[in-house]
Amino acid sequence: MKKKTKVGLACTDCGSRNYSKNKSAKLQTKRLEIKKYCSRCDEHTIHKETR
Repeated sequence: MKKKTKVGLACTDCGSRNYSKNKSAKLQTKRLEIKKYCSRCDEHTIHKETR
């Protein structure tokens, strides 16, 4: 069974942390980047993983 960790996703434009996501605990060099809706910016922006 692989372990999963919970990571937060922050908007790259305004910096608000809108979402959280489960991620596998494998060693990864790149941070997760997903295009999601930001209610503060009122548009779809790129959200990056925060730890």
